[in-house]
Amino acid sequence: MEEGTRSKKTVFVGGIGDDVDEGALVEAFTPFGDIIEVQLPPVATNQHQQSEAKHRGFAFVTYSAPEDAQDAIDNMDLNELRGRVIRVNLARPSKGPMQPGNRAIWESEEWLKQHAKPLAESGGGALHQRGNTQRSDSQEPADAQEADDQVMEE
Repeated sequence: MEEGTRSKKTVFVGGIGDDVDEGALVEAFTPFGDIIEVQLPPVATNQHQQSEAKHRGFAFVTYSAPEDAQDAIDNMDLNELRGRVIRVNLARPSKGPMQPGNRAIWESEEWLKQHAKPLAESGGGALHQRGNTQRSDSQEPADAQEADDQVMEE
């Protein structure tokens, strides 16, 4: 299934309370259609602290049909769920694989393997050679700018 198609069947539910779990979401959103999946992204917590996983205050509910997702939005947005007003709208497609917690994408080993270049290939070697070669003063600022551009691109 294409990512764009999937996103039109998935709704974002924001503003949910700590007492809301998957069961409560299924109960609240089932009247609008067949639910395929409910996701409650957990808060990244210290493993040595409490073992009870708390969610981050939002969830994703995926329906089998786009019309069901739209019905859920029309009926549940700005309604109350267990004493809290929730926001319900179409979920936007994720820009990449879901990362656990709030980590920067470049902290992922997979991302680094795919996108990072060794220093020798990314211009680090050229900067090292600068001291060994003769360059006119007019070229020096351009080379410094190129080095800055290399850093910005990575």
